[in-house]
Amino acid sequence: MLTEEQRRRGAEDILRAERERKPIPQLSKTFPGMEIEDAYRVQDLWAEGRIAKGARVIGHKIGLTSRAMQMASKMTEPDYGRILDDASYSDGARIKASDFIKPRLEVELAFIMGQELKGPNAQVFDVMRATEFVTPALEIIDYRTEVPRAIVDTIADNAAFGAIVVGGRTIGPMDVDIRWVGATLSKNGIIEESGVSAAIMGHPAAGIAWLVNKLHAVGGKLEKGQIVLAGSFTRPVDIIAGDVIHADYGPLGAIGVSFV
Repeated sequence: MLTEEQRRRGAEDILRAERERKPIPQLSKTFPGMEIEDAYRVQDLWAEGRIAKGARVIGHKIGLTSRAMQMASKMTEPDYGRILDDASYSDGARIKASDFIKPRLEVELAFIMGQELKGPNAQVFDVMRATEFVTPALEIIDYRTEVPRAIVDTIADNAAFGAIVVGGRTIGPMDVDIRWVGATLSKNGIIEESGVSAAIMGHPAAGIAWLVNKLHAVGGKLEKGQIVLAGSFTRPVDIIAGDVIHADYGPLGAIGVSFV
């Protein structure tokens, strides 16, 4: 377990890495006694620093919910982070690759909450009842620390959140069976990844139920109007300047972005 001063130093290091676009050594190496509770506290302090500079929390992201992502990251449990308003893009955006250290893209679904939702013991049907809309989304992930990373490194680093891109068709949670939303992710005209949303813990709302219960344990909840990224159902795809991305969700539409 770390001291509060060590936690604060960890948050300041991540803020500096983000500002300078240069990764820092893993916090798990800098602070060998770091535990998951410490990592989430570092994330809290990082968020306080970003908010102090004018950012606003507009939702949450869940990571490592699918087997594909757990295998890619060599981790075995989910994590969560914050979504900030200054890291939100819409379909058709031209995004500066230099705003990130080593950006990668994931295919996801985003849930927009129609009412607040809190634990304990939240279930999939609670999430579906509280959700107003579901929409296609891409998450840009980025690492502010060096690799390989332990779970505490990822959590402290806001669960690797870089930015969110939302587009496609907005639907009600009961309009389709959202377990079977499929998508392909193309880079420069070549399909790099494909998947189906059931890969997220069997049901994309299951990850959100997990999140609600985790937030309850620390006195938190989902607020009306917040957006929640349910987790990736494809492996991440590397991105550099000049790449053109097209994510096709079939009946739910598509998202297209370019990196400059």
